[in-house]
Amino acid sequence: MNSHRERLRKRADKGTAERDWAHVLLRWETGLAIVVVGIVAIGALASPDFLTGNNLFNLGLSNGEIAIMTLPMTLIIISGEIDLSVASMLGMSSALLGFLWARGWPMPAIFVMVAVVGLAAGAVNGLLVTRLRLPSLAVTIGTLALYRGIATILLGPNTVSNFPAAYTNLGVNAVPFTSNDMTYSTLVFLVLAVIFGVVLHSTPFGRSIYAMGASAEAAQFAGIRVKRIKTTLFMISGLVCSAAGVLWTFRLNTAVQNNGLGLELDVVAIVLLAGVSIFGGKGSVIGVVLAVLAFCGIQNALLLTNFNQEASGIVTGALLLASVFLPNAARWLHGSRRLSWAARRPSWLTRTQST
Repeated sequence: MNSHRERLRKRADKGTAERDWAHVLLRWETGLAIVVVGIVAIGALASPDFLTGNNLFNLGLSNGEIAIMTLPMTLIIISGEIDLSVASMLGMSSALLGFLWARGWPMPAIFVMVAVVGLAAGAVNGLLVTRLRLPSLAVTIGTLALYRGIATILLGPNTVSNFPAAYTNLGVNAVPFTSNDMTYSTLVFLVLAVIFGVVLHSTPFGRSIYAMGASAEAAQFAGIRVKRIKTTLFMISGLVCSAAGVLWTFRLNTAVQNNGLGLELDVVAIVLLAGVSIFGGKGSVIGVVLAVLAFCGIQNALLLTNFNQEASGIVTGALLLASVFLPNAARWLHGSRRLSWAARRPSWLTRTQST
């Protein structure tokens, strides 16, 4: 009898190990990696130019600023909030850069002012959310319009495009010693991804972000400074998005009031595609990096196959819907399987495991 129970126990342990391996294989990041490989294969078959160095350079050139803005958005959504004003902060910093340059400010002083304004814009978002306890969705929709309006006031219909070549070359030239394949915006994204990844996954600050996303009330009772951390996250978002606005301006060599218009949807789509839960408490920087590759690869493959670019919003919308639906469907399926396993396993095994 005991040997029979031992065999059943080993079989149960084997089943648990198999489910653990299945959980690893079915992780969202694993699926994204497979999707990225599939996109690369399909893109290479669809166009011989897909994997060329020139195309990879252009891919990083056209998507670098979007990728940069996904990093602070990731931390904010994991904390249980959202920031829809990221593209407007990019546009405001671009307009401020052009406005100050047209009035004879030296470029280093402009950089400092842009950074200060970005931090202040993020602080406005954070304080409205944490101190007045307003929903971040409503707050950042409001500041989306506010910051875009400030950009319009700064430049109006004017265009500034006489920036020094030493700066505009940073927007279009490759990083030295990278075989002319990497842009400066891509390099900035990779460096920031490492920094954000270490902070999120290996520090008490990152663990606090996850805890807040899981339950802000429980995190507060645990001694986590929820308001301060959330305000800090919004300020980081303002600073990073302002830096992205500077890179965007130098890449186009143009400062206009509508720079970056509509990019917030792409940023949110990438972050949700990365497996970051819209309800907070879940996500990873590795997933975001993979989602950036997947999103940019899809857009680039469609471009090379002469897909109607006016209909590219279909791709963003489809990715947003899939990113929200699939994780919840997988969670429901996993929960139903656990209930089914609990109903089937022997009662003696339940009693044994509980002792």
